[in-house]
Amino acid sequence: MPHASDAGLRSSVVDVISFTDEHEMFRTTVREVVQKEIDPHADAWEAAGVFPAHELFATLGQLGLLGLEYDPRWGGAGADHIYTMILGEEIGRSASLGIAMAIAVQTDMATPALHDFGSDELRERYLRPAIAGQHVTAIAVSEPDAGSDVAGLRTRAVRDGDEWVINGAKMWITNGTQADWLCLLCRTSDEGGYQGMSQIIVPTDTVGFSVSRKLDKLGMRASDTAELAFDGVRVPVTNTIGEVGRGFQQQMAQFQNERMIAAYQMVGAVEFALERTIGYVNERRAFGAPLVANQSIQYELADIAAELDVLRHHNWAAVAAYQQGDDITRHATVAKLRAARLARRMADTAVQFHGGMGYVEETWTARFYRDSRLWSIGGGADEVMLRTIAKMNGIGTD
Repeated sequence: MPHASDAGLRSSVVDVISFTDEHEMFRTTVREVVQKEIDPHADAWEAAGVFPAHELFATLGQLGLLGLEYDPRWGGAGADHIYTMILGEEIGRSASLGIAMAIAVQTDMATPALHDFGSDELRERYLRPAIAGQHVTAIAVSEPDAGSDVAGLRTRAVRDGDEWVINGAKMWITNGTQADWLCLLCRTSDEGGYQGMSQIIVPTDTVGFSVSRKLDKLGMRASDTAELAFDGVRVPVTNTIGEVGRGFQQQMAQFQNERMIAAYQMVGAVEFALERTIGYVNERRAFGAPLVANQSIQYELADIAAELDVLRHHNWAAVAAYQQGDDITRHATVAKLRAARLARRMADTAVQFHGGMGYVEETWTARFYRDSRLWSIGGGADEVMLRTIAKMNGIGTD
């Protein structure tokens, strides 16, 4: 099966980004890791509703996969962003998108702000073990009454001397039952809306912290997702990432990493699903001929392949802009929206073209159908992406 970045595709974007032999070797390495360390265990982890995060992340950390672009001072690889894109694509091809999501939380959701804005002390204590896979991390932003509406969050930290005292609740927290520490976004002043928020590192062994419940989800079942409670949790004020009161701005920057890794993953996921579906319709016979003899099937799969190329090239443009230091908010917003919608289309098509077998749990299509649906909800729902694009284009009023 061809890689997503084969020579034919690369030649059309030579002026955008340049793939090296090292990039291709890295792709091969990650694909082998997925096939060896994730895929054989996916069914068991799905049935258990959780995966051994500390065990898997320790392996990934030893291979240098959890801090690709981070400063070598803290154990990172100091690599370029193309490596992150390749990592996303390849873990997106795994048999469990729940595991892909959990890894992305560790690499691109819970740690970027700490790396970019945290003190050296915080980086040494929390970032280094996360990069090594010794600590499992989680990003704690969403709440029971504030999901995509970050301005509506209520969890609050009140200063008492040299400590923050935190009270509130967080919801939809990936890795929440296994995390060693959280990157928590909460209110630290009386200012409302987007003002007066801070990001704070909260170790989960702190008195007053608890996992309220593990959520029973439609899909992504191998990935543990939790509701968390904070009842008088005390942490040092020095656990604040960056400046007090700048948490919202820092989180918005972190969201761009989250949305791009989601788009990278969906390139890999859709590509793999498309390859498998093409293989099936070529082998499966109905009415005396292979299913692929139906022109409607040919055209639908061809159209998805074309859409996948468009998304892949958009991602490459985003990578180039990111590496140039440009603001990639628009790139990330468009990528997140279109990647999620393409994944939903591919999932529905795969089930349809597999017929009755596509609707049973023993076929990969059922899990893919359930798992891929989250991409249009998590990390900013489609409607939030559309609202952002509308504002950027001067469409409507706020």
